[in-house]
Amino acid sequence: MSQEGNVTMEKIVSLCKRRGFVFQGSEIYGGLRGTWDLGPLGVLLNNNIKREWWKMFVESREDMYGLDAAILMNEKVWEASGHTGAGFSDPLVECEKCKRRFRADHLENKEVCSECGGKLGEERDFNLMFETKVGAQGDVKSYLRPETAQGIFVNFKNVVDSMSPKIPFGIAQIGKAFRNEIAPREFLFRVREFEQMEIEYFVKEEDWKEKFEALRADIQKWHAHIGLSSENIKEHEVPENDLAHYSKRTIDFEYNYPGKGFDELAGFAYRTDHDLKNHMEASGVSLEYVEPDGNKFIPHVLEPSFGVGRAFTAVLAEAYTEDEMGGETRTLLRLPAYLAPYRVAVSPLLKNKPELVEKARNAFSDLKKEFGNVAWDDNGNIGKRYRRQDEIGTPYCVTIDFDTIEKDDTVTVRDRDTGEQVRVAVGDLVNYFREKFNS
Repeated sequence: MSQEGNVTMEKIVSLCKRRGFVFQGSEIYGGLRGTWDLGPLGVLLNNNIKREWWKMFVESREDMYGLDAAILMNEKVWEASGHTGAGFSDPLVECEKCKRRFRADHLENKEVCSECGGKLGEERDFNLMFETKVGAQGDVKSYLRPETAQGIFVNFKNVVDSMSPKIPFGIAQIGKAFRNEIAPREFLFRVREFEQMEIEYFVKEEDWKEKFEALRADIQKWHAHIGLSSENIKEHEVPENDLAHYSKRTIDFEYNYPGKGFDELAGFAYRTDHDLKNHMEASGVSLEYVEPDGNKFIPHVLEPSFGVGRAFTAVLAEAYTEDEMGGETRTLLRLPAYLAPYRVAVSPLLKNKPELVEKARNAFSDLKKEFGNVAWDDNGNIGKRYRRQDEIGTPYCVTIDFDTIEKDDTVTVRDRDTGEQVRVAVGDLVNYFREKFNS
């Protein structure tokens, strides 16, 4: 589905706050820039995205192993990876008058403050890592990890020794990372605390091009799976002069965000043997892979990296729709059923009729036991319930009415996208939705 002119980031942010997807961090104290809290529905959507990613890239494959590395790591890890040097910093300038700080590479006028008109000071490097202290005396320096990748590299030998994987193979991880952004902005797009879904895929050097193309196709399948249309995604081949120091080739997958245009959604880099070689030299521990015939070599690495927050934002942007139904404008999220916070919402037509409530509660219990993410909704009249469930992306609503009790023991099942309603026997509900969701 292409982006329509009525889709704006302001509308998406408003819906997120109103319906419990995303809240400003520390809001009752005025907030903290670059921090956001996931509300009840945001947690569900976020977890669904991560679950589908893990199913596709780990559980459905024989060549992938999972990992969950610690956020705090030995300081030497970041020295070996190059994060403590100038390579992991942004250019910072500070206004001499109002003391506001800006990223120099984001300013059109590098001499005058855009906020107060004051003079901007000299440009200097600003390291993006959050420094912290470990121990009772705070005498051991560490950092909140700025990426999840290094946890995989330093555990390479542990995974090889414990799992005996045959090359090529990958190690996948989902976890938090932290970057002390100078100017966090644009909702969940650039924040100080974020979540990554990342793979380090280890290959022989001579095989990297073939495996690169295979993983590239998998990334394209993933974006289609979470409902993103091909017309809203493009691949940007990063030119050689813009490549990270560790990369020999990088493709950025960009999404057409409302009001922003195409910007990064995921990255895919060929990191060569840079990381394993550096950690091997710095630690003195061999990180070579040994083949059955005794041949030893340092594997090369392909890295697909996905920001969960950016996928979350893109999914909402793609799903957000305004149309007309019953002579009224309605807002809905056309989310795939496996991503929707709730797959089904169950309601008694009237909440003050015990016989309807009891029957609805039984249906709700059966569906929740089978599908988990099922909502109970008896707030307001039935029309308002439908509009609310449309807006949060619930694909189907089940309503227990008087015909259920007095006639044929059937219920109304309403489709979110079309508004069409069918009657389904109460006893057939689980199988009915099982077929819907499996298809």
